[in-house]
Amino acid sequence: MDSTATTRLARFDRRCRARTGATLLGGVDEAGRGALAGPVVAACVVLGPGARLPGVNDSKALSPEARAGLVPLILKRAAAWGVGWATAAEIDQINILQATLRAAGRALAGLALMPEHLLTDFLKLPAPPCPCEPLVGGDATSQAIAAASILAKVARDRIMIALDAEYPQYHHARHKGYGTPEHWAALERHGPSTLHRLTYRGVCFFNTEPSVRARSRDGLPREALAPAVAPDWRAVLDLPDGATLDPRPFLPECEWRR
Repeated sequence: MDSTATTRLARFDRRCRARTGATLLGGVDEAGRGALAGPVVAACVVLGPGARLPGVNDSKALSPEARAGLVPLILKRAAAWGVGWATAAEIDQINILQATLRAAGRALAGLALMPEHLLTDFLKLPAPPCPCEPLVGGDATSQAIAAASILAKVARDRIMIALDAEYPQYHHARHKGYGTPEHWAALERHGPSTLHRLTYRGVCFFNTEPSVRARSRDGLPREALAPAVAPDWRAVLDLPDGATLDPRPFLPECEWRR
């Protein structure tokens, strides 16, 4: 446990509250923008003035085991939290930046309690519910953003592990959809799946079906490529007591929230 990082992140949030007059401080971060497959996931964590999260740090600085171990602490001590995501099909249709903003909007929409001031990891939200401050390197600066980075990363990893059972030939449980040599080799052997972001450079290189290339170019809907059975997201995310799952009939996504 890095107590120095915990103290530094909490101190930044205290100073932010003093500067802005906010009591409830929210942090937003995302995971999966650079992956070749799977959703982009965003989380928001709202913390009260006395919240302290020992061990919380930028998710990239923590092991998968450490991140997973911190999730119960974050969910217990946060005043509110939400996780939302946008699918690969949405990323292809509106581009990764807009899909990330959409995922963040879904996370914010799921909050039971809105923050009075919002910090993001340099994500410039178009219509935030309160004053919003993008920070360069925010996940290594603010406790609220670091907590959000952990929720987003853990949620996305669990999603990719669950989807590995539907698409075992790609080994998503190991690389979580990122462009490892193993993943590129699987793309060469099998071509892209419904989980792949067809507009990402190189993903469609190994696919010879003209209609798939057209979808990646024109951003057309990919209903014909959708999985026949939706995963059991409640089991995937190991939702705690009091959390709700909000599947939308018009979009292949759902939200993890309190």
